[in-house]
Order: sequence, then C-alpha cells, then structure tokens
Amino acid sequence: MDAEDYRALADRIKAWGRELGFAAVRIAAPELPGAEAGLMAWLDSGCHGEMDYMAAHGLKRARPRELLPGTRAVIVARMDYRPAVVDEAADPETNLADGSRAYISRYALGRDYHKLLRARLRKLADRMSSEVGPGGFRVFVDSAPVMEAELASRAGLGWRGKHTLLLARDAGSWFFLGELFTDVPLPPDDPVTEHCGTCRACIDACPTGAITAPHRLDARRCISYLTIELKGAIPEEFRPLIGNRIYGCDDCQLRCPWNRDAPPTNEADFAPRHRLDNATLVDLFAWSKSDFAARLAGSAIHRIGHERWLRNIAVALGNAPTTPEIVAALAARCDDESELVREHARWALVRHRAQPRPTSP
Repeated sequence: MDAEDYRALADRIKAWGRELGFAAVRIAAPELPGAEAGLMAWLDSGCHGEMDYMAAHGLKRARPRELLPGTRAVIVARMDYRPAVVDEAADPETNLADGSRAYISRYALGRDYHKLLRARLRKLADRMSSEVGPGGFRVFVDSAPVMEAELASRAGLGWRGKHTLLLARDAGSWFFLGELFTDVPLPPDDPVTEHCGTCRACIDACPTGAITAPHRLDARRCISYLTIELKGAIPEEFRPLIGNRIYGCDDCQLRCPWNRDAPPTNEADFAPRHRLDNATLVDLFAWSKSDFAARLAGSAIHRIGHERWLRNIAVALGNAPTTPEIVAALAARCDDESELVREHARWALVRHRAQPRPTSP
C-alpha cells in the first residue's frame, strides 16, 4: 500500500468507528514530544498521591512504542456519556444543591464503560484485520499506562482544558476515550487549537482547590481521588468541602462553558441505574454488602467496595442538613464492623452535635 492507500484506509476506519457508535475517531502518531518533562514534574511533586501505579510505570506513559513495540499509529476513539436529564430532581445542579441527596459523577451512573469501549474497539480492530490482514493491534481503555488525553489532543479530538480534561467544541468534556495501538502506518491527524482563552471557570469551581494552576491538578486534593482512589481515611480538612459528592466530582465540568450544549448520549448502557441520579444519602447508607454487590454489579462504582462506599456517604451525611433520620442512620453505623466506617460516622455525628454511641466491646 502507498501513502494514498493508507489515507483512504484511515478514512474508512473513521467511518467504521462511527458505525460502531463512536462519536469521533482520529489518529495520532506514537510519539509524544514534550510530554515527558511535564509527567516527571507532576510525579516528582507527589501530586499523584497514593496512585503508586502512576509512578511505577514512569516515562512509559509518554512512550507508546515501549508499551507496544512496533506501534506506528494510535487510533483514538471518543464515546459520549452525558446522561439525559429526564426530570428536574435528577438534574446535577439540583442534586448538588440538595444536601440530603447523593451526588455521583455522571460517568458512573450507568454500566462500567470499560467493557463497552473495549468491545467496540476490538470490533474495529477485527474490521481492520479483515481489510489489511493480521497485524499488531492492541486495545486500551484505562488498562495500561497510556496518556490518553494527550494522545487524543495530538490526534485532534480536542484540546486540553485548564482542568486537564480534553475539551471538544461539539461535546465539551462529557466523553470517554479509548485507544487502539496498531503497526499499520496510518497518517496522523492534525491537532486543533485551544479555545479556553482567559476563562478560569473550572479553576474557580473546584471545591477543594485541586486545580492549582491552569493545566495542573493536585490529585491529593481532588474529590474524585479522595472518594475513589484513596483507600484509607479522608483527611478531615477536606471532608466539609466534599459536600454530598459520594463518588467522584463534576464541578469543573458543570461550570465549563463548553459543556452547556453537550449532547446527551444515545447509549442505553450509560443511562442511570437504580435511580442513582436521584437517590437520598440515607437510602444509600442503608445498603448492606449484598445490596451493594447486587445493585452495583457491572458499575464502575463497584470497584471501591462497600466499605469505602459507606465511608464516602458518612462524610456526605455529616455535611447534610440535620434531621432525625440522618442522625439515626449515622448512629446505626457507629457499630459497623469497619473501623474506617465507624470513624467517619462518628465524625459526621459530631457535625450534627450528636454524641456517638459507645462502641460495643
């Protein structure tokens, strides 16, 4: 195949991707010049917190060819996930404003996106194989040290916003990314220009000040990190700032002007399950281990486990308006089998000026 043939193949790949349900597909070169210095500075400053896997892979993240030797192009695909708001009570701003309700990051309301994107990308690889013959293909969806936002930016899917997320003119930042590494020498697409200008809405919106400067995020302060990645106790200084956010945080996205007209997803798997977009903290706090396992099977939330789920809700209940139901729910968890849950429930009770019950011997 000559250069013209590969350009035609790239166009067909993008069309196949759209047929598979991707909102956009672009191609990046497998080199990330200039990315290594920024990555090392971020790691050296400790901004990754307890995410040891970030440091363990080191510069491999910025070197796609080391991840899959022989890689000659990276196909980056975008799939939109913003759920449609079917009633006012499920509106994200409404939920955030009601301290008795639970706020869950929009990406986690439905089924886990990893399997869906991985399956679609594998179908795309199969289609390519039928066209060009067996070759080197490997699919990644948060499953390896891949700088996916950087690759997507270089491929022209969008630009890096000041909150570090990728932004696209037609979708804001409400989308997932997946990558297909290949040894087929596809021509890369051109990047797009940035369009954030002097706007700092995302920086000002962050409840914990985790966006310490444009394009710089300190994960140790980020609510998504604190409620998902952190395994132990949430530092007390951040607990009042978490509000009712029990899994992740969308504040920087909700305030971004580019997200105002982002289209809702058409994927049924991304639709909210078990009314997680309109649930009360007291109801979710009452879930047993079996309830958690059954209702969140196939959800991204499932991986944090029941203990951290209760830890997060206890903090949110501590920030909620005081009611007899909330005080009773917290008091009931003061005898929980988990010390982590007990400690957070006691902290929350003190916030309501209620005295925790003595721990059973």
